[in-house]
Amino acid sequence: MSSDEQKDIIQYVPFMSFVHPSFWHTLTEVKLDVDKLNETTKHIFGRFTYREDIGSVFEVDGTSFNSTPQEEQFFQNVTGIIMNKNTVEEFKNIDKAGLLNSVGQQFWTNIKKKLWIADPSSLLNFIILSFADLKKFHYYYWFAFPAPTHPIVHMKEKSKSIAEHFNNQQTEDIATGYKGLDSEQKSFCIVTKKNDKVSVLPLCKVLHKDYCSLSNELNNLYFCFADSSNTGNPGWPLRLFLAALLDHYPDFAGKVAQILALRCSNGGGIHNSQIYTIHIPKNIQPADSAGWVGWERNDKGNFGPKLANMSASMDPMKLIDTSSDLNIKLMKWRLVPDLDVDVMKTTKCLLLGAGTLGCHVARDLLAWGFRHITFIDNGKVSYSNPTRQVLFTYQDCINGRGKAEAAAENLRNIMPTVITKGLPAHIPMPGHPVGDSLREETISNVKILTDAITEHDVIFLLLDTREARWLPTLIAAHYGKIVINAALGFDSYLVMRHGVAGATAPATVHCERIPGTRLGCYFCNDVTAPRDSMKDRTLDQQCTVTRPGAAAVAGALAVELLVTMLQHPLRLDAPAAYNLNEETENSQSEGVLGPVPHSIRGFLHSYQTILPTCPKFKQCIACSETVIDKYRAEGIEFLLKVFNSGSYLEDVTGLSELHLTAEMTDVLTLSDEEDEE
Repeated sequence: MSSDEQKDIIQYVPFMSFVHPSFWHTLTEVKLDVDKLNETTKHIFGRFTYREDIGSVFEVDGTSFNSTPQEEQFFQNVTGIIMNKNTVEEFKNIDKAGLLNSVGQQFWTNIKKKLWIADPSSLLNFIILSFADLKKFHYYYWFAFPAPTHPIVHMKEKSKSIAEHFNNQQTEDIATGYKGLDSEQKSFCIVTKKNDKVSVLPLCKVLHKDYCSLSNELNNLYFCFADSSNTGNPGWPLRLFLAALLDHYPDFAGKVAQILALRCSNGGGIHNSQIYTIHIPKNIQPADSAGWVGWERNDKGNFGPKLANMSASMDPMKLIDTSSDLNIKLMKWRLVPDLDVDVMKTTKCLLLGAGTLGCHVARDLLAWGFRHITFIDNGKVSYSNPTRQVLFTYQDCINGRGKAEAAAENLRNIMPTVITKGLPAHIPMPGHPVGDSLREETISNVKILTDAITEHDVIFLLLDTREARWLPTLIAAHYGKIVINAALGFDSYLVMRHGVAGATAPATVHCERIPGTRLGCYFCNDVTAPRDSMKDRTLDQQCTVTRPGAAAVAGALAVELLVTMLQHPLRLDAPAAYNLNEETENSQSEGVLGPVPHSIRGFLHSYQTILPTCPKFKQCIACSETVIDKYRAEGIEFLLKVFNSGSYLEDVTGLSELHLTAEMTDVLTLSDEEDEE
C-alpha cells in the first residue's frame, strides 16, 4: 500500500443545531403579521462558538430575525436563509437534494467572485427548511450546512497541540492578535511565523499574492479558522475554507498545508487549539463539478427533519394571546388583506351595562382582538342570570357579586391578558328625582361616568331602560366619542351608531347618504323626554323579557358595526346610505368590511332586518347643540334639573312648543271641518 493511501482522510465534525424557544415565538409573529401566505425565502442569522468546552453547536434564537446580528464574545455569526412552507405536504415533498445543490451552486458562484477574501464570514452559510403548525404549535424543521463533496484531503500526521508549534509567548500573541481582528475577519485568517515573531493577518493581507510568492512562505504560514469542534477532528467550517483556498490557488494540489484550529477557553486563552498538517492530493475533483452535502441528521441518527413541540413549553400567556388572535390574522392573510388588526388592540371600550347584552358584547369584543374593556353596572348577579348572561356562573350568584366586578374577573379567566375592570355605579336618569339625601351620591356617580367616558374611545349603551341611556349619550356627544347603542324588545332589537360630534364633516352632503358626523342618536326620533319607565310596572314589565337569541344577535351586530366602522377609511366619518342596495354597496361609502349602516332593526318573528338611516334632529333632547351648550354652561346643576323634572328637557329644546303647535293644528283642523259641515 502506497504512503498516499495510508494517509487518513479528514473527517469533519458536523454542526448540531440548537433552536431556542424564542426563535419559534418570533417565527410565529413573523408568519402571522408579515409573511402570511408568502413563502419568500428570508435571510436570518445563526451562530456557533469556538469555545472548546461546548462543541459543534449551531444556535438560532429570537434575535436571528434581526436586521443585524448581535455580537457576543467567542461566537461567530453566520448568515443563512429560512424557507417556511405553508403546508406540511410542501415541506415533505420538496426535493431536498435539489434544494441543497441549487443553494450550493449559488453559493459557489459567490466564492468564484473572490468576495470571501475581503469578508471571510461569507464562506459560512446555512439553510432552515420548516413548516409551522400554528394551531398546535408544532414546528417541523431541517437544518442544512451546504458544503461541496470535494476536495477530499488527508491528514499527513496526527493533530498536534498548538504548544508543539508555538511557545507560550507566541501563543499569547496569537490570542491578542486574533482578538484585535474585526468580527467578520475572525472566521478565517492567516497566522505567520517569522523567526520568533508571529502575526495574525486578515486573509486579504496574504491571499492577494500569486501562488509562487506564497509557496515560499508555506512552512511559516498557518491557515487559521474558528473551530467549532472540541474533538480530534476539525469542525465543519474547515471544509468550506479548503474548497475556497483550492479554487483560489489550484496549485495547492499535491502540497502540504498547516491548519490552525483556533479553540478558546472561558478566559480567552487558546492553549487547547490544534494544528492539522494536511496533504492535498494532486488529482482532485473541482468543487464546482461535485455535489453538495450538509443536511443534518435527526435525533435518531437518520437524515430527516426534527419536530419542536412548543405547546407545553411556550408561555401559557403567550399561547393564549397568540392563539386567540389566530382567526383574525388568518382573515387578513387571504380574505381581508387590508384589515387593520392593531386598531382593535388599542381601542378602549366602555360597556354600560353588564347584563345579557353586556356579556355577549364583551365576548365578541375579545374574539375580534379588543383588549381594553371596562364595565359599569350597579346590579348584583342573581340566580336568573347565568343561563342568559354568559360571563356569570352559579358561584357568582351564591356570593351575591356585583355584575361589573364579576364580569371583569370572569373575562380575565377567559383571556388573562385583557385589560379590564368593573365599576359599580348607578347612572342617574331624567325623571328620577334626586332629593337632598341622594345629591352627593348622584354627583359622585356622574363623575365616575364622566371620567370613564373620557378615558375610553367607544361607549356601548347596553342598558335596560330608555332613560338610562340619556346621560351617557349627552356626555359622549360632548366629548366626541363613538357610541354604539343596542336595545331589545321581546322579539326585536335595535343596534345603531350615534353621529360623532366634532368629527370632520364633508363640505357637501350626498343625496344618497348621510355623513357620520350628521347621523342621529338614539333619541333623535323622539319628540318627548324620557321619564321614569319603571314606575308602577309589574315584574314582567320591570325585567327585559326577550327571546333568548335576541341578545346574542344584537350583541354580535353591535360589535360587528363597531369593527366595520373602525376598518372604514373614514372611520368616525363613515357615511350611512339612505337605501343600502347593491349599487350603494359598491360605492365609495364601502369600507374594508363593507358599508357601515346607521342602524339595524331586526324582527325575530318574521326573521327580517331593515337598515333605517336618519339625520340629527336639531331639537334632540340628548345630542342637539342646545342641550350640549346647556350642559357645558351649567354642568351638574343642569343635570340635576333634568333628573328632577320629566319635562325640563322638552322646555329647553322647544319640544313643548312643538307639542302645543301640533295640538293647535289638530284643533284648527277640527274647526275647519265643522265649518264646512
